[in-house]
Amino acid sequence: MFNASVNTNPRPGISAIVVCFNEEERIEDCLKSLRWCDEIVVIDSFSTDRTAEICRAYTDKFIQREWAGYRDQKAFAHSQATMDWVLLVDSDERVTPELRDEIQDALASDGGACAGYAVPRLVNYLGRWWWRGGWYPDYDIRLFRRERATWGGSDPHEKILVDGKVRRLKHCLHHYSYRDIEDHVQRINRFTSISSRELKKEGGRWRLSDALLRPPARFIRSYILQRGFMEGFAGFYVAVAAAVYVFLKYAKLWELELDDEDDVGRKRP
Repeated sequence: MFNASVNTNPRPGISAIVVCFNEEERIEDCLKSLRWCDEIVVIDSFSTDRTAEICRAYTDKFIQREWAGYRDQKAFAHSQATMDWVLLVDSDERVTPELRDEIQDALASDGGACAGYAVPRLVNYLGRWWWRGGWYPDYDIRLFRRERATWGGSDPHEKILVDGKVRRLKHCLHHYSYRDIEDHVQRINRFTSISSRELKKEGGRWRLSDALLRPPARFIRSYILQRGFMEGFAGFYVAVAAAVYVFLKYAKLWELELDDEDDVGRKRP
């Protein structure tokens, strides 16, 4: 059996779910941090590297499925879990021993009081842990009762919706978010394209005020209000990148609306 739990507390079972694609460099550390769970479910989007080989060494519930978007892919992973509780972990995240123990103790004493637990996340990037600059604590529901949770939000910012009380945990989920600046910039480009399309789909409209005011507001929040300036140039860079993200999202929404106008113009006699 791949996923024998080492927990001795009388707690309910936990299914860990992971969604991945071409993560041979990081997936093993993620799965190692989940070996204490009763079940590990991995949904892979037909990786072309060694991801599948690595995953199969840690679980017999390795499923390959065409990419369907962040929300739908994770909802599918949720549907494949069989334990009472589900723990969502991304392939670039790690459950620390302290968080593992806190989760097991919480569930052992839960008594049906909670439907979900929100976990703080601590980012490791540019050679440091980001306690400042806006990325911490970034509480997110990651542990939830399988039968009392659904999925909401929009790509790439999906979220778990639970029916019942949510409690915050103390210990962090470690998040190795970006490999380097190039990876960061590529993800900004990809995520802003997804975000602008989702915003348009939900009826959002481009406004000049959003493009002019929201990016500097995001910079001020990250660099000044959330003390990014205490991280030196790294803090300045991260604040600028956050502002660029916001600007590109609205610039791409403007472009989508421009394309619609061009389509209308071409259809006119």
